[in-house]
Amino acid sequence: MNNTKKYGKDFTLVVVGQIVSLFGNAILRFSLPLYLLRETGSSTLFGIVTACSFLPMIMLSLLGGVLADRVNKRNIMVCLDFLTAGVITVFSWLLGIVPIIPLFITVLMLLYGISGTYQPAVQASIPALVPKEKILSANAIVNQIGALANFIGPIIGGMLYGAFGIVIILKVSVLCFVLSAVMEIFIKIPFQKQPTQDKVLQIAAGDLRDSIRFLRIEKPLFVQICIVIAGLNLFLSPMLTIGIPVIVVDKLHLTDGLLGLTQGMLAVGGILGGLLTVLLDKKLTPQTAYVPLFLCTACSCLMGFGMAIGQSPMIKYIILSVTGLSVTIFTTMFSIQMLAVVQAETPQHLIGKVVACIMTFIMCVQPIGQLLYGFLFECLPSQPVIIIGASMISLVIAVRSKKILIKLGGNNHYDEYSSGNS
Repeated sequence: MNNTKKYGKDFTLVVVGQIVSLFGNAILRFSLPLYLLRETGSSTLFGIVTACSFLPMIMLSLLGGVLADRVNKRNIMVCLDFLTAGVITVFSWLLGIVPIIPLFITVLMLLYGISGTYQPAVQASIPALVPKEKILSANAIVNQIGALANFIGPIIGGMLYGAFGIVIILKVSVLCFVLSAVMEIFIKIPFQKQPTQDKVLQIAAGDLRDSIRFLRIEKPLFVQICIVIAGLNLFLSPMLTIGIPVIVVDKLHLTDGLLGLTQGMLAVGGILGGLLTVLLDKKLTPQTAYVPLFLCTACSCLMGFGMAIGQSPMIKYIILSVTGLSVTIFTTMFSIQMLAVVQAETPQHLIGKVVACIMTFIMCVQPIGQLLYGFLFECLPSQPVIIIGASMISLVIAVRSKKILIKLGGNNHYDEYSSGNS
């Protein structure tokens, strides 16, 4: 955290705002699905609601990319944090009055939609606030902040939820988003308004065409990397996000606090992945980025075999938590590297839109995976078979990625970027 001082006051304010905002987000993302799972007891319904709520995030990520390049990024972050606080406040009023399923779908759709609009502004602000040679480490810092919030959030969320229920969670999260918005008011992000006489939809369509043209003609390797990550988002990520709560709560019949601890351990994996990226930033290259993917799939396989071998629920819980932490470490390292490459090799006026296009493409498959695993974990008696199957498919994807990443590493722009860190 002390390292943020050398990046300047405005980047530090972005980081502090992210700490508070993401903490509120973390306790919400832990508590709301847990509340729904406890109330309904259905992993299929859990997967359906999660998938439906994810759709606006996919659609609004593109809008967020357009806004990030055409509107002051600080204003986007401030307004959306205040809006999130308002949505949660209304939700707390309606809880217990409106039927739970439509209420949760509506509110989660709003929250995920806001998040999809918000994140491109944060990602696009980093190259505007730090020198090019510090982009990788700045991304790692922001990632660590998110991981730290995701570590503390579920643990505290599990304690608060077990002691006081959902109401106190909602109050704490509203406070976090309001505080974050107030702090973000004081951020100064360089911004040059782009002249235009077109209507909003024409602007959005034109910006989208520019981004797709850039990716298709100038950076086709980015598209191939997107396909790799999308494959992992279909088969590996939803297996963890849907599988872990269902296994801990429904299959192993363990406490909310232990589920919170496991979710926190996954966030620790994000922190450790970010730290390793910062420590190894001079040695990390796209040519070797396939290594974390192989390690990730290996840890996922160990999770499946460990769940099959273990007899005691607590032994299975420990295996699930430790291997889940390891998977998160390696996926985090890979994600930070790929994001840094995109930011370093994309023109400033296109960064927000290009990042949003990539994020949207990657996220498109995630609701499908959530629906799939919600169904599988409810209908199939053997969780190890599901986990090992997902790991084998992910391993094939990792193997296919090796040649693509080696080609990506030959890019001259990335060589210049890497040499700045040396």
